[in-house]
Amino acid sequence: MPTDPISYQNSGYFSKLIVDYLNQEPEVQSLYHRFPTLENFRLQAEEKANHFSENNRNVLANALVKQYSGFEISQASKANIALLKDNKTLTITTGHQLNLFTGPLYFLYKIISAINLAKQLKAAYPEFNFVPVYWMATEDHDFEEINYFNFKDKKIQWSRESAGPVGRLSTDGLKNVFEAFSKELGIGDNSSSLRELFENAYLSHANLTDATRYLANELFKDHGLVIIDGDDVALKRLFVPYAKQELLEQTSFTKVSETIKEFKNYTVQVNPREINLFYIEDNLRERILFEEGIYKINNSKLTFSESELLSELENNPEKFSPNVILRPLYQEVILPNICYIGGGGELAYWMELKSMFEVNNILFPILLLRNSVLLATEKQAAKADKLNLNWSDLFSKQHDLLNQKTAEFSNFNLDFSEQKAFLKQQFEKLTDIASQTDKSFLGAVKAQETKQLKGLDSLEKRLLKAEKRKHSEELVRISTLQNELFPNQSLQERKANFSEFYLEIGPKLVSELLENLDPLSNTFQVITL
Repeated sequence: MPTDPISYQNSGYFSKLIVDYLNQEPEVQSLYHRFPTLENFRLQAEEKANHFSENNRNVLANALVKQYSGFEISQASKANIALLKDNKTLTITTGHQLNLFTGPLYFLYKIISAINLAKQLKAAYPEFNFVPVYWMATEDHDFEEINYFNFKDKKIQWSRESAGPVGRLSTDGLKNVFEAFSKELGIGDNSSSLRELFENAYLSHANLTDATRYLANELFKDHGLVIIDGDDVALKRLFVPYAKQELLEQTSFTKVSETIKEFKNYTVQVNPREINLFYIEDNLRERILFEEGIYKINNSKLTFSESELLSELENNPEKFSPNVILRPLYQEVILPNICYIGGGGELAYWMELKSMFEVNNILFPILLLRNSVLLATEKQAAKADKLNLNWSDLFSKQHDLLNQKTAEFSNFNLDFSEQKAFLKQQFEKLTDIASQTDKSFLGAVKAQETKQLKGLDSLEKRLLKAEKRKHSEELVRISTLQNELFPNQSLQERKANFSEFYLEIGPKLVSELLENLDPLSNTFQVITL
């Protein structure tokens, strides 16, 4: 069984910004507050504990009790909610969209990263309490991104019209989705468990927020996970001063725009708006615009004067929703949070926000790249052994992998680099002779060199192609195995749904992940099931 570790930096699946962050390159150090090390977590915990108000703690704990009303809450989660009132309690937060039936596998990896980090930090610093939090993205509106999941190469999709925040969306129509999914599951105890989980989540709850809370709670309730919905009037009221500043001064636009100018060697993940707030109702989620002295709600007839909009904010704060730029600030205002765990794209946009946090006098959290995992069956691991493949081979681009293996299988060298180097040496001598005799020959010499090098390239490619035909049987087995582990030449965790693996091993899936994932490892975890 292959055992070689794959670092995130060498995996080929992360941007230059994230690789430089993981390597703590000087170019990116101004974009974050502290790097995720055990010692830095202690410093962050002390700083956050000293700057998070008792009032905010009480509002948060009371809001969570209300949000969990009607749900069966585990003793561990209940205890963690109560602990939030203690000024020695800090949170470890991850967030995710309300994807149907969790969406891609990395939904699990995010939450398990938070749970395991909370355990590690409690063991290291017992004087503090650490609570893992899953932030539901209930105020998003990109329904097309969340209305499906993949199961064994089939797309299980919820088709309907959607407007407004997805968390408020009725679950009407999901019975048809349940029936379609149920047919794919077959028979057996694990199939029955998956049916029951889907049915209880989506057919027994009125909206997508409650369905997602039930689902995440069922999967992780025994591990003290606390699930939070930011679409909450009491929590929004804590954010009113920051929303007011956004409306009047557009501070986030100024600060984030300044930071983006520093991204000379990196891709900008998100660009700020002049006002980074939406106005929301059950069937409305539109940008707030400021034009000609009037505040307007985009794509609607709603308009407000400054005094009218500020009055609306004071009286109905739940109607004001932060966008991708302000949502992190909202999170850190209402949570005693020390760490945000996310994927590469998420951390990239968080790193645009540090100066905006500073001007609002809110502590910027430690940013931690979530665990990434490759799940393989024992049969797949055995195939890799038989084909003499290690995990780094399988992480390679397929074109490169097949070329590499073809060269290994061949009885002679398929690389003509030596011949090309020799040819260039000969033409250097011819060029020298031509320059000393008749310089008009230089063009002819260069043309002949180009022609012969192209000829060698062509022969090299033809030889490689012939060798691939000769070893086609082994190469097909290699590409088949890689396609199983990397569907569509992408990471498994971005395509497959947990149900595909749960169907095979049941609850052991979650326990294996909890046992094996180290949130501070910075390596792909390859787990053989």
